[in-house]
Amino acid sequence: MSTEKSKFISALFIPFILLLLMWVERMVEFVFGIRLIYLGIHPLYINGLPGIILSPFIHGGFKHLAANSVPFLILGTTLFYFYRDISIKVLISIWILTGIWVWFGGREAYHIGASGIIYGLASFLFISGIIRKDTRLAALTLVIAFLYGGLIWGAIPNFLPNKHISWESHLGGLVSGTIMAFYYKKSGPQRKKYSWELEEEAEEAEDENDYWNKPTSTWQFCIYRGAIALFNCYLTKSKLKNL
Repeated sequence: MSTEKSKFISALFIPFILLLLMWVERMVEFVFGIRLIYLGIHPLYINGLPGIILSPFIHGGFKHLAANSVPFLILGTTLFYFYRDISIKVLISIWILTGIWVWFGGREAYHIGASGIIYGLASFLFISGIIRKDTRLAALTLVIAFLYGGLIWGAIPNFLPNKHISWESHLGGLVSGTIMAFYYKKSGPQRKKYSWELEEEAEEAEDENDYWNKPTSTWQFCIYRGAIALFNCYLTKSKLKNL
């Protein structure tokens, strides 16, 4: 198996497992005729705290879940493929921060679905690709913008009043993803530096070290000693006045 193929399968694994759990939950509800919506986020209620973790697994129906499945799998796999070293940390952080945001600031309702996570992944990939100044990640940013740029409207309060969506989750996801992009900007893939850039950095560092390591000249030494003598004289006069 080629290295790239192995890397892709590895990147697909966790998003696929999470998506599979979402479908298992939906099938359990369908087969047994039950609703687990009470496991969603209920803002400012203690019984809504488990929803911070559980709500992305719960959906309003097959249509709701199907709409979230493809973007979750694509964006999740993209995260784990390009940001392998920090992917778990980023996903968990977006997941929890989005849930906390909704619990504190959401409307009086049960908030369910993985759309907040999708918004978080999209914003992280978009912002991170810009601030890292890497051509490969910049290209990825354009793809994300093309495929999911329209998501922004779902994060604006009451912009889509006829659709039953949690704009709080969407907005929380956008904010969480942006925060994670800046927080981890020094981690994960970095822009490749060319030889001339490395040489310039080395020269700047050398110039700075030369400045601080430069031996003190005679006149600088005299000024330094004179300043100390004046300061000591001032302290002596102050003590005499106080006697």
